[in-house]
Amino acid sequence: MISVNRPTLSLSEVDTLSLEEQVAQMVVVRASGYLFDHQIQYPEWEPPAAALQHWVENLGVGGVILMGGSAGELTLRSQQLQSWAKIPLVIAADIEEGVGQRFTGATWFPPPMALSAIARKNPETAQKYAAQMGEITAAEALAIGINWVLAPIVDVNNNPVNPVINVRAFGENPSEVTQLATAFIQGAQKYPVLTTAKHFPGHGDTAVDSHLHLPVLPHSPERLAEIELPSFKAAIASGVDAVMSAHLLIPAWDADKPATLSKRILTQELRQNLGFEGLIVTDALVMGAIANTYGANEAPVMAVEAGADIILMPLDPPGAIKAVCEAVASGRISAERIRASVERIWKAKQKLFPASIAVSEGAEEFLTNVYQLAQPTALSIADTILKESQIISGAVPLQALANQATSKRNLIVVDDILSTDYLGKQAPAIALPLQLGYQLQLLDSHTPLAESSDTPTLLQLFIRGNPFRGSAGMTRIAEEVLQKLLATNQLQALLIYGSPYAYQQLLPKLSGDTPCIFSYGQMPAAQAIVLKTLFNS
Repeated sequence: MISVNRPTLSLSEVDTLSLEEQVAQMVVVRASGYLFDHQIQYPEWEPPAAALQHWVENLGVGGVILMGGSAGELTLRSQQLQSWAKIPLVIAADIEEGVGQRFTGATWFPPPMALSAIARKNPETAQKYAAQMGEITAAEALAIGINWVLAPIVDVNNNPVNPVINVRAFGENPSEVTQLATAFIQGAQKYPVLTTAKHFPGHGDTAVDSHLHLPVLPHSPERLAEIELPSFKAAIASGVDAVMSAHLLIPAWDADKPATLSKRILTQELRQNLGFEGLIVTDALVMGAIANTYGANEAPVMAVEAGADIILMPLDPPGAIKAVCEAVASGRISAERIRASVERIWKAKQKLFPASIAVSEGAEEFLTNVYQLAQPTALSIADTILKESQIISGAVPLQALANQATSKRNLIVVDDILSTDYLGKQAPAIALPLQLGYQLQLLDSHTPLAESSDTPTLLQLFIRGNPFRGSAGMTRIAEEVLQKLLATNQLQALLIYGSPYAYQQLLPKLSGDTPCIFSYGQMPAAQAIVLKTLFNS
């Protein structure tokens, strides 16, 4: 059973908090989902247990964003965090593709763009899947103690070389994004969780990864109103609880400050012009677009000045709290401005921690039973989305080789072997070809291609936009490998997992009968579906 503090949160209680305590409620810190310090994966961002407990218990930060670990571990981790907190925490996670995307054991859905492929054939079916995806994500989040779903992405990915949004978007035009994102929100609303539309005012038409550098969106206000803003308007109309800012420079609105730090954008455009009354949350302040230019403690102050209610992942949480308090003391930020944010935070927490839980039929079991994760119905929906969005070309299924004794190679190319959480010894991409006599070779940008003559080769490419990678297109090694296999007539079949743009780029290079299958997913379920299709097994 998830045990958390559930006091009645009255707005009058805000006045009993000191300024430091009010500001601390505006801070959400990053932490490891693993239980022990020696398991921490990103020590520059994830504090050891003693520091984290101090931030929660003594400083009174308002929330924690978690990454890493299994769903079972997250249940214990969330209990631990809530037990430290005097005021109930928001516990957040970037689970745009379901809880299993971040925490093993739970349901892992395909990237949202898979639904747009289905929507082009059957809009009603795609919207149904989006709503189910939102509902299952919210239910499984609650089952492990997560109450803030940092999804859906409502950016319109109309730039094929976008390295950071890419398949995380629900589509490439405002209409499909609006329909699918709002369906996701409505599905999630069956459970007491917060949802988040991101990244305002639209990160879809960029070719620079804001995790590394500051992108510029050079469009006119008229173009922004036509392409970027409709999905945010629809999300707000659907009752989305929070809107996350984008680390973008938009000269048409503010030539000096990125959106996250711009009062013109967060307060005037989002709060006033669009009428959004919920939580405005910054994207992570540790990202290069902000961290490389603004000081660790100046950026949080500027974000609050701009209109942000939640400061997400500041580089120095205690320093950020102190800096904002000093800005209030100096008159740079008013005390009323801080109170307004804390009132919005209080209202959000009242939704999450009512005096008595009243949820839709069937929801209570998810609040108390982690074993309800990854149920057959949820896994079936994920598989169905994978199957219905899969693209097949050439002579599929693959015909058996005339000489069965011929050696065969299973060549898998990934961005970085050390960062592949979807490949292991038993992953279908490895295990299924091995059963059919294929010898495995793994490649990434650090691994040279072993020479091989006259070896029929199954080429599997895992390529998609990934934050901090800086590129959404074909990696150099993947292009070189494909060219070599085509030149030597060794390519037996091509399987692409992740980016439809990579598929569109490569398909014209193949002969018409070369077997080729594309899947939006990279997870083991996607691998199994693709390979069973290829081998008709």
